[in-house]
Amino acid sequence: MDKLSYRRHRSPSIVIQQAVWLHFRFALSYRDVEDARRASVDVSYETLRRWALKFGGIIARKLRRGRPRPDGRWHLDEVFVSINGRQLYVWRAVDSEGEVLDILVQPRRDRKAALKLMRKLLKKQGVTPATIVTDKLGSYRSALRELGVARRQDTARWKNNRAENSHQPLRQRERRMKRFKSPGSAQRFLSIHAAVYNVFNIQRHLTSRQTLRVFRDQAMLTWRQATVAA
Repeated sequence: MDKLSYRRHRSPSIVIQQAVWLHFRFALSYRDVEDARRASVDVSYETLRRWALKFGGIIARKLRRGRPRPDGRWHLDEVFVSINGRQLYVWRAVDSEGEVLDILVQPRRDRKAALKLMRKLLKKQGVTPATIVTDKLGSYRSALRELGVARRQDTARWKNNRAENSHQPLRQRERRMKRFKSPGSAQRFLSIHAAVYNVFNIQRHLTSRQTLRVFRDQAMLTWRQATVAA
């Protein structure tokens, strides 16, 4: 459900909105947000966790609906994560501007996993990209061949730096949260984080100070619109 309601919560809606924003926007744990909010309101980290679980997914879906269509160059990459002693893989797809298109936590790094990511991408985006940039992992070629788009694959050296760099926020959050507790919680958090990241992501080295200010204002306006109660 995408209906956002703050009824039956003792804290004002603005407090909940800011707490959720702080957790997903910055590399802050629930205890960090608890300390940051203590000056204005005393809220426990457990309450913050419940707010994030209840409202994070709804807000993320509303943010995704307002995003523009990605460009025709997609970058795919995977990185391992350790969860409860198991080595899993985070599969990520971004466009040439760094927009996170989708993210999947999967137990394997094979053709089946690559195929699952690609099918979900094509279904969600509704278009086939002109170019799909990957590394030389054979699973990508096998999956793309099965989908009939192998000729669009580009594995040239250095071209997939965009996808590889997109894993940096994940590593920052993984360290701050002292690793993820389960595959489900990792998938849930990363999906919400990606939606929030897309709204506030900006290429600062290509942007003037004035344009940066305008962009930040627009990003906050988008966030506020997504957190308005139904």
